[in-house]
Amino acid sequence: MSGPVAIVLPPSEAFSPAASGAISLLVHRLARHPGQFASVVFGAARADVFADVAFRPIRPRWGLGGSARRYAMAVARAVRHERAILVEVHNRPDVALFLSRWLAPLPVALLLNNDPQGMRRARTARQRTRLLERLALVATSSAYLRRRYLEGVPDLEGVPDRAIRVLPNWLDLAEIPVAPGERERVILFAGRVVADKGADAFVAACGLALPRLPGWRAEMIGADRFGPDSPETPFLALLRPLAASAGVAMLGYRPHSDVLAAMARAAIVVVPSRWAEPFGLTAVEAMACGAALLCSGRGGLGEVVGDAALPIDPDDPAGFAECLVQVGLDAALRASLARAGLARVPQFDVGPAVAALDAMRAGILQLSRDPAI
Repeated sequence: MSGPVAIVLPPSEAFSPAASGAISLLVHRLARHPGQFASVVFGAARADVFADVAFRPIRPRWGLGGSARRYAMAVARAVRHERAILVEVHNRPDVALFLSRWLAPLPVALLLNNDPQGMRRARTARQRTRLLERLALVATSSAYLRRRYLEGVPDLEGVPDRAIRVLPNWLDLAEIPVAPGERERVILFAGRVVADKGADAFVAACGLALPRLPGWRAEMIGADRFGPDSPETPFLALLRPLAASAGVAMLGYRPHSDVLAAMARAAIVVVPSRWAEPFGLTAVEAMACGAALLCSGRGGLGEVVGDAALPIDPDDPAGFAECLVQVGLDAALRASLARAGLARVPQFDVGPAVAALDAMRAGILQLSRDPAI
């Protein structure tokens, strides 16, 4: 069968080495490892997109309707021109619905990496049921998200079991930097510096723990958003003096390659998320880099890390600090956590992910040819 798979990014997603969020990183890895199906990525026009994969810039026209509708209209025109055989929309139920209507009978799938109950056209059980009826397939990045999707959705003669799958996030383990012989005595936070990610909890716990950990230091990599132009927010303005007092260096936004390099050097990486993480890709990256991992178990984090991390409660600063001290003072425990993480992470490599996605794509295309299956 000729023609590529059209991979559609959210309209605000920057497909750029300089300013990539999780979805762009995931899509870039997929596009570089096409498996059985060639792919073309469709996303917002930028001057600095990834240059090593096929990318089509989307430039919505002015007109009636909201921004999502105009974006979807531009995507539909580009997909028709590309003669795609399948459309995969990332994280935008509204865009997927528009495309399923305008591109029919071309099958459209939706890949979700956030809680659908907070998304337009997916907030209610009725809306999520309609998506299952209209789309070829819905995939979530964790079993946690799948449960959230199916809350209140009736069993439409088995439709949810057939039409909604779990496809975990993936890494390209070949891109993971080699760790040095001896790790630096660094406690590292990497991610968006916001309350949901537990950035303030990290600062508070380090303030209590570092006086008991001679020779150790703490660092935070990240900003409010992905990219060097991330704004200074009231949360950051309040956090900076607290971090300085606690002895935590705030290093600001860094490109993803720098983040991985820092994880490969740091002895401890902490993922103290308060909110229910849809998956927890940062935790997988920390395990792949061989760091000892401490993280909350909220949302999908528990299923992702298993027993390869020491659990922490971001809303218990004293208990959080005790965990930091315990791991910081116990080299054998750090080594044990690192080994457990390295043993767990191969299941998240891009190779198994591409194989699973190939099977999903083949199933969708077979069903589109023979709806009676």
